[in-house]
Amino acid sequence: MFKYFPHTDSDIEAMLKRIGLKALDDLFCQVDPSIRNNRNYNIPSSHSELELKKAVKDLAGQNKPLLSFLGAGTYEPFQFSVSQAITSRQEFLTSYTPYQPEISQGTLQYIFEWQSMICELTGMDATNASMYDGATATAEAMFMAYAQNKRPKVLVSSTLNPRVIEVVKTYAKYRGISVELIDAVDYETSTEDLKAKLNEEVTAVIVQQPNFYGIIEDYSGFNDLINNNNSLFIMNVDPATLPVLKTPREWGADIACGDAQPLGISPNWGGPYVGFLATTSKYLRRLPGRICGQTKDVDGKRGFVLTLQAREQHIRREKANSNICSNQSLMALHVVTYLSLLGKQGIKEVALRAYNNAHYLRDRLLKTGKFESVTKAPFFKEFVLKYQGDVNQLQSFLLEKGILGGYKVSDQEILFYASETRTVEELDLLARLVGECDVR
Repeated sequence: MFKYFPHTDSDIEAMLKRIGLKALDDLFCQVDPSIRNNRNYNIPSSHSELELKKAVKDLAGQNKPLLSFLGAGTYEPFQFSVSQAITSRQEFLTSYTPYQPEISQGTLQYIFEWQSMICELTGMDATNASMYDGATATAEAMFMAYAQNKRPKVLVSSTLNPRVIEVVKTYAKYRGISVELIDAVDYETSTEDLKAKLNEEVTAVIVQQPNFYGIIEDYSGFNDLINNNNSLFIMNVDPATLPVLKTPREWGADIACGDAQPLGISPNWGGPYVGFLATTSKYLRRLPGRICGQTKDVDGKRGFVLTLQAREQHIRREKANSNICSNQSLMALHVVTYLSLLGKQGIKEVALRAYNNAHYLRDRLLKTGKFESVTKAPFFKEFVLKYQGDVNQLQSFLLEKGILGGYKVSDQEILFYASETRTVEELDLLARLVGECDVR
């Protein structure tokens, strides 16, 4: 019988007979009747495959497909059928890495490939088996810095994703770390405010590239400022932009983190995500979670193992830097297959397509006369425009037309996102509909 099916009546009867009972009620007789749920669930009888497919199709037909220009931390990459097929295989369909890792050589190998690819994208020396998502990876990066210098304050750029900032604050609260925001000027991190707030209490500085507003910030000199203060420089980055933009290592970052969801994982009801956390050799032993290494067995054959485990919580317990004891390895496998299928040139082409789509869309929207530019700063695949009317009205109008029309930044500002999957016709459609919406 397939392992995920529940017990049959004959299974239950055999187990009860083995322990000398006649009915399930005898097994649960010691449970207080007042807390037992004895109602009849009235579950309908089973369906044939034909009936089941029709029922599911009818349910799916109630969904309204929308053309999305909504980014703000969740993106819409193309999902290869091969990736879906591989990650759906029973051998891989788990996020759990066993504590007897050498038995699972296939799992360990794709984790090792994940680590290799993340290091190549970010330019860093080492990474781990993955994190839950980009927000928790950023918070864990803060913990790495705190473990290194024991300073009680972290400086966070105001241009970091607001949801990530909230997660960082939550993690920091229970470690006794205070979070202070660096001011933004024209949607970019203020270097002057950073200089004013850097002191001997600062454990790390966290910035984002591209930032929440899609802007490609110039972080020249940040590394010198931060390291001269004996603090750590942490960059939250979109890995899908790294084939084109400078890597965190080139910016002089000590730790790179973020979410790999843009690398081939389709958004689906708030997930799934997969965080990454990479660093230089200097801070290798501060990394949380699993680290997979390559070695040779007694016969000289290549093998994979979980290494440097003495740093982890299942050994160090409360003395560990982090209590993360799992990962998102299934989604990491999805990313590995996506990157492998595209190759180095393909990844770059995807990044440039998103870049070109965003710049084309911005030009088309400005030509409608309904928007104003808010900054001349360079951007990648997202941008903010000021709407001359009511943003809520525009979004409602577009929703009626089957379009998710961007992220509301303020009463007059919208953050638009152009995926690499968008066609010119779809970009033109958004611009045309915006032009048809009455400005009030």
